[in-house]
Amino acid sequence: MSGNKGVAYMGPGEVEVHATDYPEFELKDGPGVNPANVGRKVPHGAILKAVATNICGSDQHMVRGRTTAPVGLVLGHEITGEVVETGPDVEFIKVGDLVSVPFNISCGRCRNCKEGKTGVCENVNPDRPGSAYGYVDMGGWVGGQAEYVLVPYADWNLLKFPDKEQAMEKILDLAMLADIFPTGFHGCVTAGVKPGSTVYIAGAGPVGLAAAASAFLLGAAVVIVGDLNKERLDQARSFGCETINVADGEPKDQIEQILGEPEVDCGVDAVGFEAHGHGSEAGTERPATVLNTLMEITRAGGALGIPGLYVTGDPGAKDEAAKQGSLSIRFGLGWAKSHAFFTGQCPVMRYNRQLMMAILHDRVQIAKAVNATSIPLDQAPQGYEDFDKGAARKFVLDPHGMLAKSG
Repeated sequence: MSGNKGVAYMGPGEVEVHATDYPEFELKDGPGVNPANVGRKVPHGAILKAVATNICGSDQHMVRGRTTAPVGLVLGHEITGEVVETGPDVEFIKVGDLVSVPFNISCGRCRNCKEGKTGVCENVNPDRPGSAYGYVDMGGWVGGQAEYVLVPYADWNLLKFPDKEQAMEKILDLAMLADIFPTGFHGCVTAGVKPGSTVYIAGAGPVGLAAAASAFLLGAAVVIVGDLNKERLDQARSFGCETINVADGEPKDQIEQILGEPEVDCGVDAVGFEAHGHGSEAGTERPATVLNTLMEITRAGGALGIPGLYVTGDPGAKDEAAKQGSLSIRFGLGWAKSHAFFTGQCPVMRYNRQLMMAILHDRVQIAKAVNATSIPLDQAPQGYEDFDKGAARKFVLDPHGMLAKSG
């Protein structure tokens, strides 16, 4: 087999679907591949036929030109697939298995992996701990918005679905296990959400909606979602969230109208570094707004879960400090309120099996919550365009028509 197609970043605002190399059990040179990774053998890997591969807000940051992503980078880190070939060192994963791929690439051998910190694996990215498929400065592992993709350390990384037929019946839900469901769940867990909690989630994009669904799964009493986008706020209300439009004023005032007090127990940032201001500044980029607001509206002794993406290099930032990832956050306020802050990639493997079981046994309808919508691979450019305009949907690419058949 030699053919493959993938979705590539071609410059700010532009993606294309074009022919690309079929995966081999060796990392080849190409856009974004770290020179130290070129020629790296992957006998422990598996080649997957992509069943579902999602468009993520993190991809959108690159496509907007807000990172140093190189032209030609094949995108995609939210992968669900069927194993079509395994390397000689793979022992347990078999051809034909239907699997979820954690977006974190991890070796299972280093200190961090052994401690469950798979988001900062020490052996997959020569630049720094942590890696992901199809992402800038993450080692150069080729993305999975494609027909076929290579996954290293297959026995360690891949989550096999126990019943293939049952999994295909819930495949849109299970496709959320690669990233946004565990990421939203992690944001809530680290923010301390538990039965009876009041929770504020900044951002009603897919991760924010996944966090809201996660908060209910964890037993939250009230989940409040804030955003500027009416359609996305409507989507949050569709499964029981309270909502506030931050264009209408400060979140603390609107939270007080809902709860009778201006603070919540737990705060989650599902926006990240492209945040906008509130009230009269709603149309202006204010990258520290969400973090400062969360410190203001989270009670003393509470915690902030921060799954929203922040970067060390943002060429599109409005000021020089923000271009280096330096933001004017009110750290003194967080210190005074004894807040705990939790940042970084979600360690997907810490949660994905439990969340898979919740899906398979009908404890959560995550695809419905995030309005998962499947489209053919060739329509990826339109999906990116619609997502960038604020569509209240989670676009799931269907490279082989398998989602259409399952529906």
